[in-house]
Amino acid sequence: MAIIGNLISRSLRIRKKFTFKLGTPRQYQLQVLHRLLEKAKETEFGRHYQFQDVLDSPNFIGQYREKVPVHNYTKMHNEWWYRCLEGEANVSWPEKIKYFALSSGTSESASKHIPVTKAMLKTVKKVGVKQLYSMANFNIPPRSFEKGILMLGGTTSLYEKGDYYEGDMSGIQAKNIPKWFRRFYKPGGKISRKPNWEQRIKLIVRKAREWDVGTVCGVPAWVQIVLEEIIKYHGVKNIHEIWPNLAVYIHGGVSFEPYRDSFQKLLGKPIAFIETYMASEGSFGFQARPGTRGIKLVLNAGIFYEFIPFNEENFDAEGEVKPNPKSYMINEVVEDVEYAVMLSTCAGAWRYLIGDVVKFTSVKEHEIVIVGRTKQFLSLCGEHMSIDNMNKAIDNVQKKLGITVREFTVAGFPYQNLFAHRWYVGTDTPGVNAEQVREIIDQTLSEVNDDYAVERSAALKEVFVEILPNDVFIDYLRCKGKEGAMNKFPRVMKGEKLKDWEKFLVGRTVKN
Repeated sequence: MAIIGNLISRSLRIRKKFTFKLGTPRQYQLQVLHRLLEKAKETEFGRHYQFQDVLDSPNFIGQYREKVPVHNYTKMHNEWWYRCLEGEANVSWPEKIKYFALSSGTSESASKHIPVTKAMLKTVKKVGVKQLYSMANFNIPPRSFEKGILMLGGTTSLYEKGDYYEGDMSGIQAKNIPKWFRRFYKPGGKISRKPNWEQRIKLIVRKAREWDVGTVCGVPAWVQIVLEEIIKYHGVKNIHEIWPNLAVYIHGGVSFEPYRDSFQKLLGKPIAFIETYMASEGSFGFQARPGTRGIKLVLNAGIFYEFIPFNEENFDAEGEVKPNPKSYMINEVVEDVEYAVMLSTCAGAWRYLIGDVVKFTSVKEHEIVIVGRTKQFLSLCGEHMSIDNMNKAIDNVQKKLGITVREFTVAGFPYQNLFAHRWYVGTDTPGVNAEQVREIIDQTLSEVNDDYAVERSAALKEVFVEILPNDVFIDYLRCKGKEGAMNKFPRVMKGEKLKDWEKFLVGRTVKN
């Protein structure tokens, strides 16, 4: 079977040597938008917003922006997608929706239902193939291409709801994987159909020795838990004693930096860490160049992008978009500016704010990093603290104290007529001093965020830290029915979620 890995690896490297005629990012995106409008012009949405008139205009991109308002999930669902859930066809995309992806519910709604169309499933596969080609840029052993691919996603036993099925996007994808891919796919159909997450994990852990895994895919927190359980169950020192050919970890969903050091401790040798950008709304891109932090957006695969500067001109203090925000196309963005991502897709999302905030690290390569969520920035008094800032602070805590932090969250609140932050930090390392953690967090944020530094001498009076066992975070997700590979712990707690979290913590032992 080794010949398969060599052939795949060789074909990817040969392809890399050829020069293909490419369009400009603007040309790709205009072509995508034109096709989307043409396809959906006879839908209820298309007729309502006069897609045919938009297409007939010499400046169709300008007309599109003028006629179609910005949508968040609530607006899109309440005005259009609820009809899809009721079985109506041809609402915002010309078909009856068979699948709905359930989001992890970190914002707006506890159970978003995102349409997944046939065209979107094809797009996800197309982006996957493009990522496979990009692996020629990484130093991956040829044999890894013939080994198993462990995908830690949602169950493929989707929930039947009358005329449609719902579940995690990862489960929907796994249920629709190509036949040729099934021989590589782990944990395999039988285990992936188990609806209970804990049961799937137990089976994966027990059967790990029977597989020869070359690639692992999944959200860092859950993958780390699974690898730790495999190592513990089989009594080995590291995961390479079980899977000697493991060479690639494909991750996404959250920043990997807070997990990197603890992941290294689970390995017996170096592997390639490759980031992807996926959500319930589709597959958007992947890290295409080793040694770079940026994710390369795929611009010719059924998704049209707009970028709204994430500032006070376009968004209010709660992260809600203001009316008629200025948006920019891929060829109009600049580096190191925070943008909220807005999509129009082949799943019937139109000028849809996905909730992510990004920065372009390379406009030329259309590469981005995800720096936060529109509703998970913390700015009580102008400190403008992003998830990226928080990740850097936690990363410094781990490095300076030699501890492992698996989860954390931050809350802001009024304090002595001013304001304060409270950090909840999850670690099982004994003897961690909360005051040391507080000092490192505060110092790091003051160094990386000028606004934070200013407010620490003004309105942001205090920073508190509580050290909690890692299981507290997992138990909270479990009690909310959000345990599983695609569910992520919110980095910022606000409003009712903060009250719920504080209520959950009552009676829990705080580590000092």
